[in-house]
Amino acid sequence: HVQLVESGGGAVQAGELLTISCAASGATFEGADIAWYRHTPESECDLVGTLSRNGQTVVVDSVNARFSISRNIGKDTVYLQMNALRPEDTAEYYCAATRIAGFPAVSRFPPETVCRTNFAAWGQGTQVTVS
Repeated sequence: HVQLVESGGGAVQAGELLTISCAASGATFEGADIAWYRHTPESECDLVGTLSRNGQTVVVDSVNARFSISRNIGKDTVYLQMNALRPEDTAEYYCAATRIAGFPAVSRFPPETVCRTNFAAWGQGTQVTVS
């Protein structure tokens, strides 16, 4: 039984840097495909970026050069590093994973979805508020 637990969210001032984490237990991230999404009351659950099983990362154009994704395989943890935060980055952030714990591979992570839909394993979300 896999659990993904996110941490590191909070309230920050515009222009600051924040890194949030997603840790897996009950299964390993080794071989998994991982994504970060974010949700606000005004938006769908929108894709932020992906980290593929071979370590390649992609972030959406709107945050490119400000956000990056990394992993620590030994700790079964992935990170979303957010630099130069803006008020419009305020959202609840979620991690999701496929190729893990029986969740099959997908051809791509959808750019918009419902958070915590059952095609993937999801974390509980962590709130980031930028003012």
